[in-house]
Amino acid sequence: MTDTTSQPATTSNARNLFQKLELDTRLLGMAGAFILLCIGFDLLTDGRFLTPRNIFNLSIQTVSVAIMACGMVFIIVTRNIDLSVGALLATSSAVMAMVQTQILPHALGLGFGHPMTWILAMASGFLVGTLIGAFHGWMVGYLAIPAFIVTLGGFLVWRNVAWYLTSGQTIGPLDSNFLMFGGINGTLGTTWSWVVAVIAAGLALFAQWNARRSKASHGFPVKPVWAEITLSAMILGSIFGFIAILNSYMIPERRLERMFEARGEVMPEGLEVGYGLPISVLILIAVAVVLTIVARKTRLGRYIFATGGNPDAAELSGINTRLLTVKVFALMGFLCALSAVVASARLANHSNDIGTLDELRVIAAAVIGGTALSGGVGTIHGAILGALIMQALQSGMAMVGVDAPFQNIVVGTVLVLAVLIDTVYRKRLGAK
Repeated sequence: MTDTTSQPATTSNARNLFQKLELDTRLLGMAGAFILLCIGFDLLTDGRFLTPRNIFNLSIQTVSVAIMACGMVFIIVTRNIDLSVGALLATSSAVMAMVQTQILPHALGLGFGHPMTWILAMASGFLVGTLIGAFHGWMVGYLAIPAFIVTLGGFLVWRNVAWYLTSGQTIGPLDSNFLMFGGINGTLGTTWSWVVAVIAAGLALFAQWNARRSKASHGFPVKPVWAEITLSAMILGSIFGFIAILNSYMIPERRLERMFEARGEVMPEGLEVGYGLPISVLILIAVAVVLTIVARKTRLGRYIFATGGNPDAAELSGINTRLLTVKVFALMGFLCALSAVVASARLANHSNDIGTLDELRVIAAAVIGGTALSGGVGTIHGAILGALIMQALQSGMAMVGVDAPFQNIVVGTVLVLAVLIDTVYRKRLGAK
């Protein structure tokens, strides 16, 4: 007689394991898909995809879109959309490039290398991005113009404002201190990368322990000790493994020689130095931590998700949804300017096509990461994972030799499938 109970029992045990670990099965599915994607491209590229060099490049290429995707989560959660993020990035980048190459040298006599040049340039970009974002939010919240129309108009306006600011020219080179935020020109080095890893691991374990203590003090059930230890091991493995990979990517010998020559020194023979954690990736981690805290621990975050869940009920409960819309779009504008810093610093100049199609990549990353277009649901870490999946797809296809048009076809197909899977997943959750 055939045993028909083994398969259901196995499925039930796996489900119980996930429940005890309190892991998001959808997030696990995304992580599994990303791992399979990386393994597949590594096989197709004869082991070139999962090298330390490519992982380093993949990480710095993901940052710009991932930062904006974090802000797009809040936009979509409140049942809005922002189609202007790529154009806003271009405008902020153009402003910062003109400030440090034209305005500061002529108006204040501050040239490249001055400690205030990069600070004032970035401050100007942040101011412009935040004000434009707030203006969009004001039109959406107070004038009741649909966000789709406002930001579609912004997409056309700000892309061409950026062109006029620079007369369509590439502006560069940029200040060396400014370039440190792009990735390859600014890393922490191996020692400080390990220091950051230890600090991050300590904070993660403290947050996990504090959450367990808080649950216990309020009488809520807590995970078994073995589940806590398993999660801790997964967290520590991810942090230290990532840093170990980045530290194993060595600075090319000729580049290292030039770095010593610039300091008037002679490089010791046989010296090898790893790049370590890029400053741009550190910025992304900081943005993710801050916005996660905002989403989970602050009144603003509760208001954002309450408004997205039911706007009418949120307004009746006393939430100023119009002002909230302005705040969310202003935050999106600030994050666009921050992404402009990373993107232009990575390229070492401002180019006319910077940020092109980023609005589609940002929305796709947020949606693939689990942000519901119907509003009220979304996570910051999911958006970052979505951005990583998008970048891995594009980088992998480029390494395999896939044409750019077909790459866009694949990305568009993945976006539609992600929305379909998300819709089916949420319907099943609702049915249960």
